[in-house]
Amino acid sequence: MNSQTYSPIVELRQYTLHPGKRDILIELFDREFVETQEAVGIQVIGQFRNLDDPDQFVWLRGFNDMSARKESLNAFYSGPVWKQHRNVANSTMIDSDNVLLLRLAHSTSGFSLENEHRLPLGSTELRNGFITATIYYFGRPADSDFINYFENVIKPVLTDAGAYILAYFVTEDSPNTFPALPVREGESVFIWFAGFQNQAAHERQAAVLAKSKLWNKEISKFLTQRLKRKPEILRLIPTSRSRLTGAI
Repeated sequence: MNSQTYSPIVELRQYTLHPGKRDILIELFDREFVETQEAVGIQVIGQFRNLDDPDQFVWLRGFNDMSARKESLNAFYSGPVWKQHRNVANSTMIDSDNVLLLRLAHSTSGFSLENEHRLPLGSTELRNGFITATIYYFGRPADSDFINYFENVIKPVLTDAGAYILAYFVTEDSPNTFPALPVREGESVFIWFAGFQNQAAHERQAAVLAKSKLWNKEISKFLTQRLKRKPEILRLIPTSRSRLTGAI
């Protein structure tokens, strides 16, 4: 697998936590659930604090295909590490079912992590980097025309404004191969992830887009005509041991 096709199948997992419990879960996750998931073939891409919700933990994990996903999840959730720590992890959570199951929009639209390095076990330092995940909702699966428009029109505008497009995905609509962990059914989404050196860099990009006629007229009209509802934007700060940071 080359760097441009890292994790053809990805889960975007958004956990709603009990107030004040996020740092407890992050400390546990970064200590116990990174290497142990990777040992059974799961690709732990990144862990994040949602800047706009102090009680939400967001993370990404990937798989080579749906069959590998089933095998790896069975191995991890029946294994000793999860059994030892699941009660503490679950006690921090109100809801862990907000999960979008995704696949590459095409073969080169995945995360490239060759320059991303996870900090060693026990690290607690703040990381450079800031990530946005923008979710477009459709009434039916995003088609090739939309993907082409994103690549040829939307992506260049975002890049010129200062974003680094990390990856983009569409809904994986095949059956959930590990039904013990629910995923959101009946959703048709297109998601793009953008990276920035820090939050200030993202704010500068937003200011540039606010002045862009192409962004606010043509692209806005194009999206309004096709999307089922307003885009959802997650603003994400990497944890100490997140491999994906967004920093260039």
